[in-house]
Amino acid sequence: MSDRTTHALGAAHADLMGVKFDSFDREREEITLRFRAPDSFITPRGSVQGGLVAGFLDEVMGWAHVWATDHAEAPLNLDISMSLLKPVLAGPLIGKGRVIRRGRKVIFLEGELFDEAGKLLARATSTAIPTPRPGGAA
Repeated sequence: MSDRTTHALGAAHADLMGVKFDSFDREREEITLRFRAPDSFITPRGSVQGGLVAGFLDEVMGWAHVWATDHAEAPLNLDISMSLLKPVLAGPLIGKGRVIRRGRKVIFLEGELFDEAGKLLARATSTAIPTPRPGGAA
Protein backbone atom coordinates (compact mmCIF):
# COMPACT_ATOMS: atom_id res chain seq x y z
CA MET A 1 0.00 0.00 0.00
CA SER A 2 1.26 3.47 -0.69
CA ASP A 3 0.18 4.95 2.66
CA ARG A 4 2.24 3.12 5.28
CA THR A 5 0.10 4.40 8.15
CA THR A 6 -2.81 2.30 6.90
CA HIS A 7 -0.47 -0.73 6.77
CA ALA A 8 -2.90 -3.67 6.54
CA LEU A 9 -6.22 -1.89 6.23
CA GLY A 10 -8.24 -3.62 3.60
CA ALA A 11 -6.94 -7.03 4.66
CA ALA A 12 -9.86 -9.08 5.92
CA HIS A 13 -8.27 -10.00 9.26
CA ALA A 14 -7.29 -6.37 9.96
CA ASP A 15 -10.81 -5.20 9.21
CA LEU A 16 -12.21 -7.79 11.65
CA MET A 17 -9.87 -6.53 14.39
CA GLY A 18 -10.52 -2.86 13.62
CA VAL A 19 -6.78 -2.19 13.23
CA LYS A 20 -5.64 1.44 13.13
CA PHE A 21 -2.06 2.66 13.11
CA ASP A 22 -1.20 4.97 16.00
CA SER A 23 2.58 5.50 16.08
CA PHE A 24 6.03 4.02 15.61
CA ASP A 25 9.01 4.85 17.83
CA ARG A 26 12.08 4.12 15.68
CA GLU A 27 14.55 4.35 18.57
CA ARG A 28 12.66 1.76 20.64
CA GLU A 29 11.49 -0.17 17.55
CA GLU A 30 8.02 -0.07 19.12
CA ILE A 31 4.72 0.26 17.31
CA THR A 32 1.37 1.22 18.79
CA LEU A 33 -1.79 0.00 17.07
CA ARG A 34 -5.40 0.52 18.06
CA PHE A 35 -7.92 -2.27 17.77
CA ARG A 36 -11.64 -2.72 18.25
CA ALA A 37 -12.69 -6.13 19.53
CA PRO A 38 -16.15 -6.73 18.04
CA ASP A 39 -19.00 -8.39 19.93
CA SER A 40 -18.61 -11.40 17.62
CA PHE A 41 -15.25 -12.20 19.33
CA ILE A 42 -16.92 -12.59 22.75
CA THR A 43 -17.41 -16.04 24.28
CA PRO A 44 -20.25 -17.04 26.62
CA ARG A 45 -17.89 -16.13 29.50
CA GLY A 46 -18.10 -12.48 28.37
CA SER A 47 -14.57 -11.92 27.08
CA VAL A 48 -12.65 -12.23 23.81
CA GLN A 49 -11.78 -15.82 22.90
CA GLY A 50 -8.10 -16.55 23.74
CA GLY A 51 -7.00 -17.41 20.21
CA LEU A 52 -8.37 -14.10 19.00
CA VAL A 53 -6.44 -12.29 21.75
CA ALA A 54 -3.35 -14.03 20.34
CA GLY A 55 -4.28 -12.58 16.95
CA PHE A 56 -4.16 -9.02 18.30
CA LEU A 57 -0.75 -9.70 19.84
CA ASP A 58 0.56 -11.43 16.70
CA GLU A 59 -0.52 -8.44 14.64
CA VAL A 60 1.23 -5.87 16.82
CA MET A 61 4.44 -7.91 17.15
CA GLY A 62 4.62 -8.52 13.41
CA TRP A 63 4.12 -4.88 12.52
CA ALA A 64 6.87 -3.85 14.97
CA HIS A 65 9.34 -5.82 12.85
CA VAL A 66 7.86 -4.61 9.56
CA TRP A 67 8.24 -0.97 10.60
CA ALA A 68 11.70 -1.55 12.12
CA THR A 69 12.89 -2.82 8.72
CA ASP A 70 11.23 0.02 6.76
CA HIS A 71 8.60 -2.41 5.44
CA ALA A 72 11.21 -4.63 3.75
CA GLU A 73 10.74 -7.70 5.99
CA ALA A 74 7.95 -9.55 7.74
CA PRO A 75 8.40 -12.11 10.52
CA LEU A 76 7.54 -15.76 10.03
CA ASN A 77 6.65 -17.04 13.51
CA LEU A 78 8.32 -20.13 14.89
CA ASP A 79 6.47 -19.83 18.21
CA ILE A 80 4.26 -17.50 20.18
CA SER A 81 3.85 -17.62 23.94
CA MET A 82 0.95 -15.69 25.45
CA SER A 83 -0.24 -14.85 28.94
CA LEU A 84 -3.82 -13.68 29.54
CA LEU A 85 -3.71 -11.41 32.59
CA LYS A 86 -7.24 -9.97 32.65
CA PRO A 87 -10.38 -10.54 30.58
CA VAL A 88 -10.27 -8.78 27.22
CA LEU A 89 -13.67 -7.19 26.62
CA ALA A 90 -15.36 -6.01 23.45
CA GLY A 91 -14.46 -2.49 22.42
CA PRO A 92 -11.32 -0.41 22.03
CA LEU A 93 -7.89 -1.90 22.74
CA ILE A 94 -4.33 -0.62 22.46
CA GLY A 95 -1.50 -2.88 21.34
CA LYS A 96 2.21 -2.21 21.70
CA GLY A 97 4.72 -4.39 19.89
CA ARG A 98 8.49 -4.16 19.91
CA VAL A 99 11.56 -5.81 18.51
CA ILE A 100 13.61 -7.18 21.41
CA ARG A 101 16.49 -8.49 19.33
CA ARG A 102 16.97 -8.88 15.61
CA GLY A 103 19.55 -11.10 13.98
CA ARG A 104 20.01 -12.21 10.38
CA LYS A 105 18.38 -15.60 11.04
CA VAL A 106 16.12 -15.08 14.05
CA ILE A 107 14.23 -12.24 15.71
CA PHE A 108 12.62 -11.93 19.13
CA LEU A 109 9.44 -9.89 19.48
CA GLU A 110 7.23 -8.83 22.37
CA GLY A 111 3.66 -7.54 22.46
CA GLU A 112 1.26 -6.17 25.04
CA LEU A 113 -2.47 -5.51 24.89
CA PHE A 114 -4.09 -2.81 27.03
CA ASP A 115 -7.59 -1.49 27.61
CA GLU A 116 -8.27 2.21 27.06
CA ALA A 117 -7.52 2.97 30.72
CA GLY A 118 -4.00 1.55 30.26
CA LYS A 119 -4.54 -1.70 32.17
CA LEU A 120 -2.39 -4.55 30.86
CA LEU A 121 -4.66 -7.36 29.65
CA ALA A 122 -2.33 -9.76 27.85
CA ARG A 123 1.27 -10.09 26.74
CA ALA A 124 3.15 -12.31 24.33
CA THR A 125 6.58 -13.09 23.02
CA SER A 126 7.50 -14.54 19.66
CA THR A 127 10.54 -16.10 18.07
CA ALA A 128 10.46 -15.61 14.31
CA ILE A 129 12.46 -15.81 11.11
CA PRO A 130 12.94 -12.55 9.18
CA THR A 131 11.64 -12.97 5.62
CA PRO A 132 11.13 -10.61 2.68
CA ARG A 133 7.75 -8.92 3.06
CA PRO A 134 5.14 -10.34 0.66
CA GLY A 135 4.38 -7.74 -1.97
CA GLY A 136 7.62 -5.86 -1.31
CA ALA A 137 8.27 -2.70 0.64
CA ALA A 138 5.53 -0.08 0.76
